[in-house]
Amino acid sequence: MTLLSAVAIAKSFAGVQALKGVSLELRAGEVHALVGENGAGKSTLIKIVTGAVQPDSGTLTVEGRVVQHQSPAHAKSLGIAAVYQQPALFPDLTVAENIGLALEGAGVWRRVDWDARNRLARELLERAGADIDASRTVATLSMPEQQIVEIAKAIGAKAKILILDEPTASLTEHEVERLFRVIRALRDGGNGIIYISHRLEEIATIADRVTVLRDGQSIATRDLREVEPAELIRLMVGRDVAAVFPKREVPIGDVVLEVRSLQSRAIRDVSFSVRRGEILGLAGLVGAGRTELAETLFGLTPVEGGEIRLHGSAVRIQSPPDAIELKIGYLPEDRRQHGVVLEMAIAANMSMASLGAVSRNGLIDGGAERRLARRLVDQLRVKTPSLYAETGSLSGGNQQKVSLARWLAIAPDVMILDEPTQGVDIGSKSEIHQMMVELAARGMAIVMISSELPEILGMSDRIAVMRAGRIAGELSRAEATQERVLALALGHA
Repeated sequence: MTLLSAVAIAKSFAGVQALKGVSLELRAGEVHALVGENGAGKSTLIKIVTGAVQPDSGTLTVEGRVVQHQSPAHAKSLGIAAVYQQPALFPDLTVAENIGLALEGAGVWRRVDWDARNRLARELLERAGADIDASRTVATLSMPEQQIVEIAKAIGAKAKILILDEPTASLTEHEVERLFRVIRALRDGGNGIIYISHRLEEIATIADRVTVLRDGQSIATRDLREVEPAELIRLMVGRDVAAVFPKREVPIGDVVLEVRSLQSRAIRDVSFSVRRGEILGLAGLVGAGRTELAETLFGLTPVEGGEIRLHGSAVRIQSPPDAIELKIGYLPEDRRQHGVVLEMAIAANMSMASLGAVSRNGLIDGGAERRLARRLVDQLRVKTPSLYAETGSLSGGNQQKVSLARWLAIAPDVMILDEPTQGVDIGSKSEIHQMMVELAARGMAIVMISSELPEILGMSDRIAVMRAGRIAGELSRAEATQERVLALALGHA
């Protein structure tokens, strides 16, 4: 039975054709993956399905009924629900209150049955496979827990069509498995699930069929049992992509950064070093302290004890300007919140950490800024119509390149990369990895934090595994395996 059918959907924004006759069919009892590079049209299609955007042409059908004028409320009434990478919950309300607001009827004088509300929330959370206290405020929940609350809301709304947009971007392996159990239970119950992800290994595990979008067009729909990953990548990018993990041996030099018994708010007695030309992978589960370590090294979190040494000398880093002065760059995990200023021009974002180099007498030298931005745009192959386009108008992969360019502008000796390829497409991922190899070959010392074990294993010269705010162990590239990394992360070694 077909739950959802989109036929020849077209949409343009300000003369730019975002969708060019896209078609998609979702069946009952199916997990249907939707893949494509950033900018391929996935988000626009989902916004049309959920009623946030109206198509210019094409036909949308839900359970055999043509939808004439879709809206978010109408989509909800048709049993369509979406869970996005950034959950849309009220942070100062409890889990039960968030679920109640989504599911309970409106009324000016309606009395709230608190016992019934809490009971329903507990029941839905249990069906979603979560052990979350319904009385907790959402602000105290982790991102994975918030996503589960969104899924619980969809279950409570009796959604027949569930759209999951990059649902595992911030999940640990264990949390991914738990989410997959919930998805399989929903599929077995007759629901249809549209699963959007850049992680092809996950798609092969959870999805039944896959539709590929490229440049606003639906290129192909395949049964996942009949398609190889290499073919899927070719369909997505329209060409053969260089190796996703293009790691190569480069000369390893002297120690650039050394940390001795470092302590801060969330890390305890951390010691490690990284050399010129080396990529040190920092692995661990969510909450292990990896991002907190990066923030301490960059001066965002105060040092409470221990020592940081650069080129053999002890240094004090009390603020990001201190770190920048010492030639330390930091690419943060959340690019939209901390990596770029979406409303600012690309050139302005790229020069933000090196204003002294593009200023005269306290004023920005437009020519100097333009030359810097042009060099970085060319070096990183940023796809943009103009150096002065708003950064928010770019695809996710190109936003990440702009964020990286800001730090390349200071010619850093140490680069800390926190989830450098999270939420970017396979083509951009390959390009970012290639750039990392090139930077290491020039003698840069790189610390790479990643929750993707294939990335950690594929790009690291050496791997340090964190657990509970400490370094649980180190592995060389030769001896590292997924099993050994996970054993250290879980405290089983």
